[in-house]
Amino acid sequence: MTQGRATRRDGMVPLLVLISATTGLVDAVSVLGLGRVFTANMTGNIVFLGFAVAGAPGFSWHYCTAALLAFLAGAAAGGRLFRAIGQRRRKWLLVVASVEAALLAGAATTGLVAGRSEASLIAMIGLTGAAMGLRNATVRQLKIPDLTTTVLTVTITGVAADSRWAGGDGPNLGRRFLSISAIMVGAFAGALLVLAVGTALPLLVAAAGTLIPTIALARDVPAEAG
Repeated sequence: MTQGRATRRDGMVPLLVLISATTGLVDAVSVLGLGRVFTANMTGNIVFLGFAVAGAPGFSWHYCTAALLAFLAGAAAGGRLFRAIGQRRRKWLLVVASVEAALLAGAATTGLVAGRSEASLIAMIGLTGAAMGLRNATVRQLKIPDLTTTVLTVTITGVAADSRWAGGDGPNLGRRFLSISAIMVGAFAGALLVLAVGTALPLLVAAAGTLIPTIALARDVPAEAG
């Protein structure tokens, strides 16, 4: 990879850090406001599904299943989008961000219009799950180390396993801590918003936090994949 390509690729780092913060917002909404379900973190969702099937109180197998199926559908759509327009890198990122923001805004609107009925909760879970599946499929194709935007287990493992104390050279340590911090800050802000005003506002903030930085930073992304 040439130095120019490396520099342009590194330009994606601030975008993915900002988007990581919206993951915390989305999971704060889903866990605190939609019935103890993860829509961004499928590891946690699978664990919650196991709790629900075992009959643990406070967990719903149909909420967890709806999140999982929606996430899979969003990831499949993300894969199809990449194969259709992924070579036009800038357009691809803008389309994905627009669709993701629309799904999150749709979830917020559903909550405002339909209230907290069973059907509206499942619809909101489905819309946010699909948005996060789309995001994960997209970030997977970007292949930027230590910035998955939703999953931190591998990142946290890398902090310790690759540290100088463990005999490593601590690669991407700053990036790893940025990723961890961004999701934590997003979760903190999301929790405050959900507890204070409900689910709609944090979902709208997450939608804006996805779309606006992508539009602002897309000019630094090469138009064509190289």
